[in-house]
Amino acid sequence: MTVIVAPDFHSHKAGLMTIEVCLSLIAGAVALGWPNVASGFFQRIERVFGALARRRGLAVVVVGLADLLLRLAILPICPVPRPFVPDDFSFLLAANTFASGRLTNPTPAMWTHFESIHISMQPSYMSMYFPAQGVLLAAGKVLAGHAWFGVLCAGALMCAMICWMLQAWLPPSWALLGGILAILRLGLFSCWVNSYHTAGPIAATAGALVLGSLPRLLKVPRLRYTVLLTIGVILLATTRPYEGLLLCLPAGAVLGRWLLFGGNRPDAAAVLRIASIPIILVLAAGAGMAYYNHRVFGSAFTLPYTVNRNTYAMAPYFVWQSARPEPAYHHEVMRRFYYENELAALQDFHSLGGFLHQTSLKFARGVLFFSGIALLLPLLMFPNVLRDRRTRFLLLCVAVMTVGMLLQIFFLAYYLAPFTVVFYALGLQAMRHLRQARMDVARVGVGCVRLMVTLCVLLCGIRLVAGPLRIDMPEWPASTWNFNWYGPAAFGRERAQIQASLEQLPGLQLVIVRYAPGHNPIDEWVYNEPDIDHAKVIWAREMEGDKDMELLNYYRGRQVWLVQPDLQPPLISPYALAQPTLARASR
Repeated sequence: MTVIVAPDFHSHKAGLMTIEVCLSLIAGAVALGWPNVASGFFQRIERVFGALARRRGLAVVVVGLADLLLRLAILPICPVPRPFVPDDFSFLLAANTFASGRLTNPTPAMWTHFESIHISMQPSYMSMYFPAQGVLLAAGKVLAGHAWFGVLCAGALMCAMICWMLQAWLPPSWALLGGILAILRLGLFSCWVNSYHTAGPIAATAGALVLGSLPRLLKVPRLRYTVLLTIGVILLATTRPYEGLLLCLPAGAVLGRWLLFGGNRPDAAAVLRIASIPIILVLAAGAGMAYYNHRVFGSAFTLPYTVNRNTYAMAPYFVWQSARPEPAYHHEVMRRFYYENELAALQDFHSLGGFLHQTSLKFARGVLFFSGIALLLPLLMFPNVLRDRRTRFLLLCVAVMTVGMLLQIFFLAYYLAPFTVVFYALGLQAMRHLRQARMDVARVGVGCVRLMVTLCVLLCGIRLVAGPLRIDMPEWPASTWNFNWYGPAAFGRERAQIQASLEQLPGLQLVIVRYAPGHNPIDEWVYNEPDIDHAKVIWAREMEGDKDMELLNYYRGRQVWLVQPDLQPPLISPYALAQPTLARASR
């Protein structure tokens, strides 16, 4: 969970959200007043992309490669991100553990000094999350030398699979447009590809596999579609299982109805043939997940999240559940995270006004992330979409998702990731209706659609030069980057610089972290490698004198430092009471 801070529209500098609002109004006015502006130019572009769209396989490949190459091309301006939120460090712990050939790590001897958010210390030391994200990051580290390259490839695959899914629901040119918009709004700048909590691109890809395979399977029963659908289900189960279940419920109902009553349903032999490999995949995934749970959490039937939440959390996940008793925390900063950041949200749900307020915030954040301001206009055509026979199943998916989200207390944009392709399909269908809108003789709708897409391209260019132009970006530890397309700025610099400086020193290092009263618990600095005892640099929390002396005695032979993150800039000094001299961390 992260602290939610509303965008500041009153800043003395223009923010990207403000710029998007202004340019969207200008684009709308131009479409109304001059709907045929640059019509010849747009027609030439549409012919080129229309020819590509008709070659469906090539279009999918081009979308994926375009996202990959464009993100690599802008690395000098938007470099490889640093981890900066608890989710990032938790997933990186899993990645480093898997990359070292282990499923988990033994509880370290001094584990109370190393406790951190979203990390379990007992019965083993490991990320609390499901393993798919850690596997992806580990693959990036092993194959390309850095975990983020796993995120990069996942983002490119997500954009390609969105295009592939849309080809089963919309005309080819609109499917290609959906893939292009996915690049512009998700694949270049969003927190889904500029952080390390990678559930977004994985779950979005999984949702695309499920909903792209389903109509193809119903039309032509083939083994490859059942395999792809099954892979999507497995990915959902190992990233966002609750939201994945919400997506699979309507998909499973349609699939079951087809098998029982469909006019072109296959016979029993054909069903066995196309279901054999998927059944094997499901059994293998279930066995693998059970073994992982056994090794990491002590029981095959203990799911990820469970141990960590039972150990530290007071607030439950769902509105009908009651708060848990406050556990015995070893550190005040962790208590404040679970009390101030989480329990307050639960208490807000206990009144009708609070429930409506939280629900409206969920809706607004979801809309801002997936459409922003630039793509809001097609929502005016949503009544037309409701009458479309072809989109009824997708509307059913949204209805199930809405009920599920109303029952859940917490919300971040990537919770909706399995439904990304649903939003794109419905949004593009609304754009198709908008394109047909007329005012007198002029084709106002055509101009609106063209200028909206142009605006998305223009906004990406503005995002690239936001730094030199001193355009406001969300400030850390505010988390508005969780709910916008332009993502986070370059956070996590101070801790990374101190880590790099200490790694260059001879010998082993031990860092004691001292927080000031009122420290924001999201801005966590205590994270470590899987094998803490043999790490070059160990980060530990400062506790009472006797416990600190026990820590120092256990790690005797290491050079010990005190880091104070809340000073500006953060300070590092030798951890010795007799040496008060402070040395500033290299900046």
